[in-house]
Amino acid sequence: MSPTSDHAPADRPVLIQFHNVSKRFRLDRQPMRTVFDLFARLLRRRSEPEYFWPLQEVSFQLKGGVTTGIIGENGSGKSTMLKLVSRILEPTSGTVAINGRVSALLELGAGFHHELTGRENIYLHASLLGLQRTQINAVLQDIIDFADLGPFIDTPVKHYSSGMYARLGFAIAIYVEPDILLVDEVLAVGDENFQRRCLDAIHRLQARGVAILLVSHSLNQILELCDQCIWLDKGKLAAVGETRSVVRRYLAAVDADIAQQLLDENGQRLLADDEQATPIDQPPRRWGKGALRIDQVQMLDEECNLTWSFNPLATVYIKINYHAEHPLAEPIFSVLIHKLNGHYLWASNTLDHTVEPITWAGKGELTVCVESLALTAGRYALSAAAYTEPDPPHWRSPSDFHEQLYEFQVISDHEIHGDIVMPNQWRHRTTKHPSLTLPDIGEGIVTPPVMSGEVGRG
Repeated sequence: MSPTSDHAPADRPVLIQFHNVSKRFRLDRQPMRTVFDLFARLLRRRSEPEYFWPLQEVSFQLKGGVTTGIIGENGSGKSTMLKLVSRILEPTSGTVAINGRVSALLELGAGFHHELTGRENIYLHASLLGLQRTQINAVLQDIIDFADLGPFIDTPVKHYSSGMYARLGFAIAIYVEPDILLVDEVLAVGDENFQRRCLDAIHRLQARGVAILLVSHSLNQILELCDQCIWLDKGKLAAVGETRSVVRRYLAAVDADIAQQLLDENGQRLLADDEQATPIDQPPRRWGKGALRIDQVQMLDEECNLTWSFNPLATVYIKINYHAEHPLAEPIFSVLIHKLNGHYLWASNTLDHTVEPITWAGKGELTVCVESLALTAGRYALSAAAYTEPDPPHWRSPSDFHEQLYEFQVISDHEIHGDIVMPNQWRHRTTKHPSLTLPDIGEGIVTPPVMSGEVGRG
């Protein structure tokens, strides 16, 4: 699978090509720290070696002028891929073909001699990339100006901060006239001014036809800068193609994984003993020891399927299963929603929405229908509480309180700002200037898109 970007002319050469590339590392679980470890290892029966494959059968190609983002969870093989392109590593199998000068900014301080000054490291780094001294002199001042190190340019780099490393490394990488630029999470370092200058420099390199491979956990950065995108999942190529399409598929998979994780975790939380030896004073926690107990709390979608993952404005059912030790004339149940930082968002209870009394001891079930979940994309905490009688205004004596014990998520492809979603319409009316004769524009209504999901987190 080797797509090319629509942003690159077809006649541009292929600068990077991976064909069925795999990389293997041997795991050594028995390090030898002493002579006794060595003898013990020699006497033990030799076990079969264990291997780790950070990349498995990866194929793609990248033309000049195309910027490719690499996304995936930690440990998915992103940095290994860049090290293969830069020839720091060689593939275990498959072929990596590189056509052009590669400038790599993989790790802070990588490639620097810590005893040399910043100026001396510029000459060292650029000469290793094949530049002659006259070529280095021609761009030396540009590198120094971009790095903005002031007098520290003549100070050994071992005294540099992480931001100073990033500025100098990036300045060298972009001014050595690379055909291929590799960037691994470096744009996350430094202040806003430095990041803005880095982005401007990347745009100039793109216009000059440089092929760029960018690893970043910032999906907004990937969407802004990249023509195509590679999604790595546990060392394998999950998708490669147009950026927005790949990022959308990646987010859907991540949201599905989180939904399953929430399903498992929320189920396990009820198994915790509510009579702990050491009481917990902060949520998530379960407390209260009355005669009305909550057995289970579930969230259901519009089709009554159990899930902890919803779209904005979806219809949601919250179901509470309980058991009562004796009849109760006025039982009170409530549900509450908080942000994960504890910010209180919403609640509903049966004091405001009266339900029938519990007329005999035993089990029962309540369901509250939230007709439109007006929350933006993110993670939230759900609480459920039961009281044997009304306890306003402070509600300090619950019979059973599952305080922020459950988590659910709201997912959306559309970027939504703030904490809540409120459906709205915009009306635009223009008036004709009395001295001009123009077509009658009239009125227009702009309706927001349906919140079913596109890239972005509000």
